[in-house]
Amino acid sequence: MPLFKNQTLKIYNSLSGEKEIFTPIHEGSVGMYVCGPTVYSNVHLGNVRTFMSFDVIFRYFLHLGYKTRYVRNITDVGHIVDDVDDGEDKIAKKARIEQLEPMEVVQQYTVDFHDILNLFNFLPPSIEPTATGHIIEQIEIVKKIIDNGLAYEVNGSVYFDVVKYNKTNNYGILSGRNIDEMLANTRDLDGQTDKKNAQDFALWKKAEPQHIMRWPSPWSDGFPGWHLECTAMSTKYLGNHFDIHGGGMDLKFPHHECEIAQNKACTGHTPVNYWMHANMLTLNGKKMSKSTGNNILPREIITGESEFLSKAFSPSVARFFMLQAHYRSNLDFTNDAIHAAEKGFYRLMEALDGLVEIMPETTSTLDISSWKQGCYDAMNDDFNSPILIAQLFEGVRFINLLKDNSATLTVKDLKTFGDLMRSFVFDVLGLKDEMTIGNNNEKLDGVVHMLIGMRNEARSNKDFGMSDQIRDQLIALGIQLKDGKEGTSFSIQ
Repeated sequence: MPLFKNQTLKIYNSLSGEKEIFTPIHEGSVGMYVCGPTVYSNVHLGNVRTFMSFDVIFRYFLHLGYKTRYVRNITDVGHIVDDVDDGEDKIAKKARIEQLEPMEVVQQYTVDFHDILNLFNFLPPSIEPTATGHIIEQIEIVKKIIDNGLAYEVNGSVYFDVVKYNKTNNYGILSGRNIDEMLANTRDLDGQTDKKNAQDFALWKKAEPQHIMRWPSPWSDGFPGWHLECTAMSTKYLGNHFDIHGGGMDLKFPHHECEIAQNKACTGHTPVNYWMHANMLTLNGKKMSKSTGNNILPREIITGESEFLSKAFSPSVARFFMLQAHYRSNLDFTNDAIHAAEKGFYRLMEALDGLVEIMPETTSTLDISSWKQGCYDAMNDDFNSPILIAQLFEGVRFINLLKDNSATLTVKDLKTFGDLMRSFVFDVLGLKDEMTIGNNNEKLDGVVHMLIGMRNEARSNKDFGMSDQIRDQLIALGIQLKDGKEGTSFSIQ
């Protein structure tokens, strides 16, 4: 019997603002859509945190035995610079600046996105569709919305009529915004736009002569609005009514609000039962920003090549750090915090590796059944990974008691306990046992530290030629040195 039959899962629904018991539309199956990246630059750490949250959610559904279809898109057209309707498409802008074909930009940053997620041990989604691969579907949705009287065409562009839609629906149902207040706080249209109302948003934009990404449509050669692609791809692969739609908190308005409006204008009903939003990641208490320099890339954590870090950290340590906060909570990344996470991670791995040394006894003095349900209670409470981690460290305490012969478990209880520890750590949280990997590389570690010592001696003797030669030869072998306050560390590229 699948595990979900005996577990009651609650999900915080952004639509209602409450935790609700999860009841899938089709028993035993889950359809989940998550807004993917716009591939015009390297994926940033905040993106990684959001996608990691939904990776764990996906993993837990699989663990519970649900047949899960996880759809995560690639936005490769239509995302306007200011996220509304004006300005230049982000990918087209990047292509123009770097004198590349747009699909070269898309390919470069899609590969980077996949490389980073593989580095952090993400499961691939069931389907990963692209916006450019669904232009036909997007055009058909625009036609239906026009036919239903909730969109209008002006000079080759098509806009969604928010004010008319709001007469019979609630534009603001997800974000809690009041359209009358939004309109009152918007300056009057000055004739420089084709929109009837300031809050109307583009379904299709006519391409200017210089615009290099364009497709034919009944209205013009142009490109779809940013919000339209997710409506087209989510409904194509999950149906007009599906279980879960997720994304970052920043997408709640306008993107997800517009998705609800588009879906309802096209099909006549609300598309999603549970809306889920992951919270922000900050750096040293401040918003991450390339322009201010308060920024760190995911790969820089692994190489240690960042002014914010004193050393390099493994992907699993970084993953463990992020999962110590609930996905709806703000998380602040600091050097001290990831150092503390590293200590906790290796303590957990060391305990798991020690499980093989424990021998069963004839009686159990530990309550494995209650511990087990505590793990499920944590994840069933809106995927509460920090509470699960606390429960796993209760398991670490059990392991230490067993190793000290201060507690005993029967063959059955020991197997149940060991299987569940490994399942939650590796299958649900998606961590890797880097203790084992580290033991296999003891000789490499020793050789590199010997070379670091030789390099330090050369530098102290002012033999900078030899120092640089050692460093450069290690780089050629894929071993990166980093000099810091606490000495020289290394990472394998």
